[in-house]
Amino acid sequence: MVEDVGSFISHYSHLFQVHKRNVSERASQYLKGLLQSRQRNMEKMAETVPDTDEQSLQQFLSDSPWDYQAVMNQVAEDANVILGGKDSALFIDESSVVKKGNHSVGVSRQWCGRLGKVDNCQVGVFAGLSKGSDVCLVDSELYLPKSWIESTERCDKARVPAEKRELNSKLDIALRLVKRARNNRLEFGWVGADSFYGRDKTFQKALDQSGETFMLDVPNDFRIYTHDPKPYLPVPSKKGRPPTRYKTDLTSLKAKQWVKQQGTKAFRGYTFRDGAKGPMKVEAIHQRVWVWDGRSAQANCWHLLVRRDGGEDIKYSISNALSTTSTHRLLYMQGQRHFIERSFQDSKSHLGLAQYQARNWNSWHHHMALIMMAMVFLLKQRAERKDNYPMLTVSDMVLIFSNILPSRMNNLQQVVEIIEQRHQKRRRDIQLKSQQGHNLCRWAEYG
Repeated sequence: MVEDVGSFISHYSHLFQVHKRNVSERASQYLKGLLQSRQRNMEKMAETVPDTDEQSLQQFLSDSPWDYQAVMNQVAEDANVILGGKDSALFIDESSVVKKGNHSVGVSRQWCGRLGKVDNCQVGVFAGLSKGSDVCLVDSELYLPKSWIESTERCDKARVPAEKRELNSKLDIALRLVKRARNNRLEFGWVGADSFYGRDKTFQKALDQSGETFMLDVPNDFRIYTHDPKPYLPVPSKKGRPPTRYKTDLTSLKAKQWVKQQGTKAFRGYTFRDGAKGPMKVEAIHQRVWVWDGRSAQANCWHLLVRRDGGEDIKYSISNALSTTSTHRLLYMQGQRHFIERSFQDSKSHLGLAQYQARNWNSWHHHMALIMMAMVFLLKQRAERKDNYPMLTVSDMVLIFSNILPSRMNNLQQVVEIIEQRHQKRRRDIQLKSQQGHNLCRWAEYG
């Protein structure tokens, strides 16, 4: 299995050619650090992986100009071999990382899904290719808030490329990820996303007009029509400009109001996929409804799927799948989004997705590209062993590689060297703090 890591890296080697220098050895060290270190910061990775050091890893991540998008594209191509197909999905989701300071690129007080509140954090929008219970992240972009776009100084310090200094919403980024996935010839049957993306009718319309089938979660106050609203332009008056805003004579309903009108007896029982504890049984209502954005000349007739897992836990989704699509199929499509959440949990808990030391634009995207490399590598390893070990998880694979890859921690002499390096660093920190304290006293004395 150790040889598998080397073979995998050689497959990507050409993507780490920087001018006349190839930095694929640094990529290999970083990847091994993600697979075998208990903590995935530079210091701990350098203490674990032989023949490397903290400074070289940091330079590779922050300063080396290798193309992260080319690496992500290769990951997408490799993942597609295993996960691509008509029964696969491309899921759009975001992940946030809490930050204390204000210097890391894109950091701002914004909604942090990890905490469920507004806090100081970075937010990345991700695309994950999914089939069954397997998901691999294949693309990502960091979201830049308006406060960053308006600050040339902050963007300069974080080395944000000129072409990225435009205000893009997370929805804009999401559509770009879907388009790039198609340009990379990824095979998937539908696009899925949570209610942050699903509630936006412009996002729905953009996917529909680009020929994508979608299954999008929506909030319970999402407005629908039970009949075609037949939008029309009012008769122009003799004075003034001709009307341009469409109207309807029908009144829309909130999705939760419509469900209440149906009554509890309208829910029917379904079994839509196997879960960890056996077949998953839910109750659902499925109805064709009309969705109108209030601006277009026509409304869209789409599926409204309402799922109840027990008690008051109700999930609402909208899909533009073919009108003949069964409730059972729609439930399967809706339920698959669970696995993108699990993919984030695995990559954060076992691969260090949120443990990076990256302040500038390239270093953030470099780290994410390397995380995706680690994910597709483990995906391949699990796929090759699926017949003999069908229940292998990311946690299992990381445990294996953390024990079979060469480690500095298994060599007593190198452990002694690591301890000496730690002590030197502590002494430097103590001296620095002492000097800062001395300077502060002098400033107070002579102020």
